[in-house]
Amino acid sequence: MSRGLSVSYAEAVRYRLDVNRLGVRFGGGEYVGAARFGLQDTAPRDALIGLHARVEGCEPSAWEAPGLMQTYSPRAAVYVLPERDFGVFTVGRMPLDEEKQREIARQADRICRELGGAEHRGGRGNELRSACWSGRLALRWTTSALYVREVPAPEIDFQDAHLELCRRHVQAFGPTTVEAFSWWSGLSRPDAREVWKLLDGELLPVELEGREGWILAADEQAVRSAPAPTGARFLVASDLRLFGQDRHGLFAAPGQKPRIHLHDWYHPHGLMLNGEIRGAWGRKGGKVDLRTAGPLSDQDRAAIEAEALSMPIPGATMTLTITEMEP
Repeated sequence: MSRGLSVSYAEAVRYRLDVNRLGVRFGGGEYVGAARFGLQDTAPRDALIGLHARVEGCEPSAWEAPGLMQTYSPRAAVYVLPERDFGVFTVGRMPLDEEKQREIARQADRICRELGGAEHRGGRGNELRSACWSGRLALRWTTSALYVREVPAPEIDFQDAHLELCRRHVQAFGPTTVEAFSWWSGLSRPDAREVWKLLDGELLPVELEGREGWILAADEQAVRSAPAPTGARFLVASDLRLFGQDRHGLFAAPGQKPRIHLHDWYHPHGLMLNGEIRGAWGRKGGKVDLRTAGPLSDQDRAAIEAEALSMPIPGATMTLTITEMEP
């Protein structure tokens, strides 16, 4: 480690939460900024809850606000993305092998011909998922149906798209590793390493609890000085990766490993209270069911209730049930 910078787990988590705007919210309507790193839209409408956690006064229609688009992630989940960055999150995921690129282009050609300039309902399986990396196809997922349409190919340099995608990953999940970038981006390990090398001049190696990781050199001060979040946030399962989901519990990783013992199939999400995961929750319609680790103060309970009841679920009247469990 060339500079011997050591980062504690608490510092890493504070930084990730801060840069992902899960500490201090954006002002009303700043949905594009809130989606800077992409928001996974797993059912039932996780991206909307993710926007609610990041933006003041989030509206039920926020997931389809002007300036946002949807496409597939490498893991078959729909993501909500900034329209201006569509090329980063599509072309930036293309494999480096030219023959594989040509096959993706052929897949996109076939689907575009079938669409005939109109939006169509239907998933089209794995071919659509990989064809989306061409940047020529956009999705619209309503939670009950998936629609696909042709869009103009992004005007972005191939290498620039890959570099910016890597940069976004390091900024959002740093300290991180090339293995975590490979998983998150969908690039193969060899391709991820090639892109990582191109970004090398912007990276700073650090030690995170005895493990080697990297941050953007420009973010060193932000990592050192990120404030601890205050108040309550209902985090969707994908946001729990900011707390570390690999086998060491330090870095972003595949899967949705439980952060606390209260998580189960119906309570996959996390309640963050003053920067710590203090509960697990699930939702069906407007009914939020929360289990907390230990008792809550009156102040914390009031903050949690305000967060839950302000969830912008379309057409729903929000209710909250809290069960205080053994810590």
